Amino acid sequence: MENPLILALLGTGFTFLATALGAAAVFLVRKEVNVNMHKAFLGFAAGVMIAASVWSLLIPSIEMAAEQGGSEWIPAAGGFVAGGLFLFLLDRLLPHLHAGFNEPEGMRSSLKRTTMLVFAVTLHNIPEGMAVGLSFALASQTGSPAALSGAMALAMGMALQNIPEGAAISLPLKKEGLSKPKSFIYGALSGIVEPIAGVLGVVLALTVVHVMPFLLSFAAGAMIYVVVEELVPEAHAGEHHSHAGTIGAMLGFVIMMVLDVALG
Repeated sequence: MENPLILALLGTGFTFLATALGAAAVFLVRKEVNVNMHKAFLGFAAGVMIAASVWSLLIPSIEMAAEQGGSEWIPAAGGFVAGGLFLFLLDRLLPHLHAGFNEPEGMRSSLKRTTMLVFAVTLHNIPEGMAVGLSFALASQTGSPAALSGAMALAMGMALQNIPEGAAISLPLKKEGLSKPKSFIYGALSGIVEPIAGVLGVVLALTVVHVMPFLLSFAAGAMIYVVVEELVPEAHAGEHHSHAGTIGAMLGFVIMMVLDVALG
């Protein structure tokens, strides 16, 4: 089996390119994205991340812990809680601004609005990068074709939701007054944290013995935090109730499930 670092770089590089592809929408789209479509994209990302957290991270975490002869639930539960707490702290400390909102979150800062818009997406991409990188590292360690197929399914699912995510950062940046090239560059670079997080996760997994089950569930907890704290509320925000976010979430969940079954 290939070197786990190389596989992690390839997998997270693929999702990064998907973000860049979505950011390129700034050159094609003249109008703002329809509100319902934006909510559907947020819901879609939530559905993908929920499905990935269960099938690609938590279940493999439990199975791997059992193979190592330890407790099946302690690494999964502990890692899940730790991942949520990690994102909670980042959410409170890192100054960031969500598209469509006027008030930034995190610590008070003099950073530009455009910078804080990029940071908001960066928060999402950290657990996504860890998840993809660790999944390919797991496939490399076990040598299982099924694990490799699962990692590929996860990378494809993340890439699909990264395309609208890239557009969701480049278009608001253009609205804030940046040129199209700068909006594209910043939007694309918001995804560069995925390869970084993926490689760091793999290095840690290779350095510390038996830590992989914990790290897998850690990434799951971080992603579920993003879903519950950011994606779902944003998908249902606004004066008028819309089912677009719910429909998008169900679609994302089903697509991730189909990818996992088809490639597994």
